Amino acid sequence: MVLHCRKQAERLNQPCHRRIFRLINHESGSPIAEPRRLGPRQRTSSLSASPMEISMLNHEENARLSVPVQIVNAFTLNGTGGNPAGVVLDADELSETAMQSIAAEAGLSETAFVSRHPTEGARLEFFTPTRRIAHCGHATVAAFALMRAEGRIGDGATSKQTVDGPRKILVQNGAVYMEQRAPRYEADTDWAGTGVTRAEALDALGLATDRLDARVTPQVVDTGNRFLLVGVAREADLAAIVPDQQAIGRISEALDLIGFYAFAVTTGTGPAHATTRMFAPRFGIAEESATGMTAGPLACLLHDILGDRRTHFAIEQGRFMSSPSVSRILVDLEIERGRITGLMAGGEGRRAGTLDICVPGDASPVQPASGQQSQ
Repeated sequence: MVLHCRKQAERLNQPCHRRIFRLINHESGSPIAEPRRLGPRQRTSSLSASPMEISMLNHEENARLSVPVQIVNAFTLNGTGGNPAGVVLDADELSETAMQSIAAEAGLSETAFVSRHPTEGARLEFFTPTRRIAHCGHATVAAFALMRAEGRIGDGATSKQTVDGPRKILVQNGAVYMEQRAPRYEADTDWAGTGVTRAEALDALGLATDRLDARVTPQVVDTGNRFLLVGVAREADLAAIVPDQQAIGRISEALDLIGFYAFAVTTGTGPAHATTRMFAPRFGIAEESATGMTAGPLACLLHDILGDRRTHFAIEQGRFMSSPSVSRILVDLEIERGRITGLMAGGEGRRAGTLDICVPGDASPVQPASGQQSQ
């Protein structure tokens, strides 16, 4: 079992008052990481502690809330690879402060918090280690794959409520598909008022113009989240990218992007129609191994701008990371009268482990919205 949780494992060597780390191999049920480490105040021996000290330690422990964060690898390929997301079920009483704290401690690119909703299948709220975001593809797949594995939902159509409205979800054949809206495109000429130039965007990826796919200029594409898509001529050019994270973050802020998505159209001999890399330092993500909310925009660009008239695409991501984790994202375009009216993007999810994270008791609860019902 491969878990991309080095950051979390490193933290085990540091004293911590608010965090329990527990990774369980869900295939064997056995622990695969060392137990909780105690902070300096908690190491006081009960033989030498006074009754008041013991009482204070017990009060401090009880004042914290232990929250299980399930780790689910989303967009796996044949059961391996994928992108790990955190999923917190039954999050109805967690405050936004608590959610952000949990996401920061989990250290994963995104964590999804699942709660009840009166009209949709579930309410999903997404947090990176540094901020809330409106949508997250791989965390959506992770959340619904986990609910399916636990028997909370079955196959068929359902939905998620997000901060900017509901989205359709389809669970079928071991995969989870999520709705994205029709694409909107912005070429570099549309950025004139932002102060960002095409040359600056290419410099941020270390790309010279002769390494680009000459058929398409860099485009901002939005199917729910905004990404800058940059096509390169060959897979070797994609592998050679050395991103300037500071520059990407600055440009992403100026253009209100989630991040940069570089891609190369494949030769057609492999399992994917394009292979990709995604960088989002504005949201604390240096590079991500699978991003469902970018695979949708890329499929639209391949169809509308590069003239690939198929309606089903397979997008690969994660192969060229320093620690490769190959992922596959499936996209089905909805076409009416030759125009994309929407799409469904999805893939498979596989549960990998559990993190127990403690948050202060005063960070939760928050009153759930009135009228909420069980899923």
